[in-house]
Amino acid sequence: MDKSSDSGALTHEVARDPRRVHWMELFFDLVFVAFVGQLARGIHGDPGWAEFGTYVLLFFPAWWAWVNIVSVVNLLPGLSSRALGIAMLAAMAAASVMAAAAPGAFGERAWAFSLANAAIRVVLLVLWLYQHRGNSVETPWRIWIYNGGTAVLWFIAAFLPLHVAVVLWATAIVVEVGMMVVSARLWPDRGIGGINIEHASERLGLFVIIVLGESIFTIVTEVSDDWGPGPGLVGALGFLIVAFLGWAFFQYGTGTITAGLERLQARSDFAGILQTTLFLPFLLVLGVTAIAGSIATAIPAPYEHLPLGSGISLGGGLALFYGCNAIVSLRYGQPLRAVLPWAVPTVVIAVLLIPVSAVVPGAVVLVLAAIVLLLVTAYVEIQRRRRRGPAPAAAPPAPLSR
Repeated sequence: MDKSSDSGALTHEVARDPRRVHWMELFFDLVFVAFVGQLARGIHGDPGWAEFGTYVLLFFPAWWAWVNIVSVVNLLPGLSSRALGIAMLAAMAAASVMAAAAPGAFGERAWAFSLANAAIRVVLLVLWLYQHRGNSVETPWRIWIYNGGTAVLWFIAAFLPLHVAVVLWATAIVVEVGMMVVSARLWPDRGIGGINIEHASERLGLFVIIVLGESIFTIVTEVSDDWGPGPGLVGALGFLIVAFLGWAFFQYGTGTITAGLERLQARSDFAGILQTTLFLPFLLVLGVTAIAGSIATAIPAPYEHLPLGSGISLGGGLALFYGCNAIVSLRYGQPLRAVLPWAVPTVVIAVLLIPVSAVVPGAVVLVLAAIVLLLVTAYVEIQRRRRRGPAPAAAPPAPLSR
């Protein structure tokens, strides 16, 4: 046997399949879920407008960094596994600092949050320049502004008073979002127009899996800390609610993502692609984490009514989740008559749970929420079976040969 050929086979790097999500991308996602978990602690209990605002304002920069990483990897099919791994590890290091600094990002840790955001944009700058080099000979001024310029803003903000730093944070985000939208409209062939649909669909689905898993982890941790029949009941109801959310997304949502994105791409609806892959999933994840925070608040006190902030988290979170799914379904081309019958009642009832949660025990509110999700799931299942029609009759068995 030729041993040299064996060693060559062992040292040869396996090519990355650009249609599939790489393991290092999933590894990177775990840090962002840790970031979400850190921020979500701030909306447990009875959050007010300040707590909700802090959660959204700190989460969006992290989300935007995540979608930028997803986008550039999607648009770099020739990136090797080794280069991807190095980029993901560098981005993970920056995201880890963001996660650790998040609880005090509007206080004494603002400098660390700023520097981490600057670092992750340097990683993005390198990746986007690499992507540009293989696709254009023009001067990449847009990339230098998009990530280089905003990285400078985040870096400078680390050394300024908080009230000035926050203005620079907001400016950096507005510049990036604005340039992304304008680029998708004016130069789609250099970016969003070349999106790999299979990779984008799988990437979003896997991220939602991790977010739902973090919700289950939160529920299990709370039940473990407050062991007893009441907390156990609320924990079981919370698990059921998260399970219904997962069923809705993975049984109905993921099956339409690929086909929906392909339809948007075929008719050059790049605004629709941006909305359904970058912006609406942000609201969906906000909804899931808000629901998990409300459940965690109910577990230690199952027979008391929820604080107003937790009631808003539960009802508003459910409304966000199903409302976003309805909008995405419509953008993907599903008819109104198929979407509105389940979307409108679910969103309306979810909002009505907010005042109800102020007068009935938390366990009862979760029972009502679980019943609503059960009914909407049953309705969608029945409609799907009707559209499929009756199963064809089985063919008679073939006669045995003699």
